[in-house]
Amino acid sequence: MSVTRGDTERAARRIGGRIRRTPVFEAAPGLLFKMEFLQHSGSFKVRGAFNRVLSARERGEPTEHGVVAASGGNHGVAVAYVARALGVRAEIFVPEITSAVKVDGLRALGAEVTQTGAVYADALLASRKRVAETGALEVHAYDHPDVIAGQGTVGLELLEQTGGVDTVLVATGGGGLVSGIAAAVAGEAAVVAVEPERIPTFNHALAAGAPVDVPVSGIAADSLGATRLGEAAFEIAREQGVASVLVSDEAIARAREELWRDYRIAVEPAGATAFAALRCGAYRPREGERVAVVLCGANTDPSTLS
Repeated sequence: MSVTRGDTERAARRIGGRIRRTPVFEAAPGLLFKMEFLQHSGSFKVRGAFNRVLSARERGEPTEHGVVAASGGNHGVAVAYVARALGVRAEIFVPEITSAVKVDGLRALGAEVTQTGAVYADALLASRKRVAETGALEVHAYDHPDVIAGQGTVGLELLEQTGGVDTVLVATGGGGLVSGIAAAVAGEAAVVAVEPERIPTFNHALAAGAPVDVPVSGIAADSLGATRLGEAAFEIAREQGVASVLVSDEAIARAREELWRDYRIAVEPAGATAFAALRCGAYRPREGERVAVVLCGANTDPSTLS
C-alpha cells in the first residue's frame, strides 16, 4: 500500500479542477504558512476524499449505494462536500466528542449523521458495519492509498509555490496528511510529524516499530483523535524518515491564540498543532532553515479563539 510522488502527481491531475490551490503566506523570514484551512470544507481532507471517490469510479467500483465514512469531523465534512459535488449520498459516523460546529456543517451539506461511541475508533466500527450492510463505498479518513495520495497534493503545491523548503511541519493524527506530504516531497524536504502529547499515535508507533493503540484525549481530539496510526501511513512515514515531536495542549492553545492575535488566522486546535512545535521549542530550526507549517483546518467555534 505504498504511495509515491508519482501517485500524488496523478492525484493532483485527477482532482485539480475540484479543489482550491491554497496560498502560502510568509509569516516571517524563513517561516511559511501553507493556508490549507482555506480549502473547500475548511480542511485539507477534501483532497483525499475527492481522490478516493474519483479513483474508485475510474476502477469501476460502484458508488450508487453512496459513500460512508467515519470521522472526528473534518473528514466527514469533506466527504459530505465531495458527495454533494459528485451527486452521491453520504452517511457519516462521528464520535460523541465531535464539535457541534462540525456536526452542523455535515448536516448543512446534506449528509446523514450518526453520532456514536466515545472516540473515532468507535465510529469507525459502526461505519464499517454500515458498509457491509449497504454496499456503499468506504472513504477511510487516512488509511487508504487513494486518500494518502490526495492529501499529498498539499506537498506538491507547497514545493511549486515556494521554490522549495527545508522542512515541513505537519499536525498528525491517523497519518494520512503527513505520509502523503512525505511521499510528495521525498528527497526535497524533511517532514516532521507534530502530535499532541495526549494522542501520540506516530510517536508510539515509531517506538514500537508498528502502529499501536494509544489513549485519546485533549483539545485536539476531535480532529487528531485516531486511536492508532494507519498501517499504510506508518510504512510511508517510516520509509521517508519522518521525525516526531510532541506538544502539550497548553502549547496548542497558545499557538492558536497567537495565530489569531498576530495574523488574524482562525484555526481549530489541530490546525495550530504544527505551529505549536515552533512556538514552544519542541522543534528548533537551525540557522537559515526554511520551515513551512501546514495550517490544516478551520472548522472551529470562533468564540473560543481567546
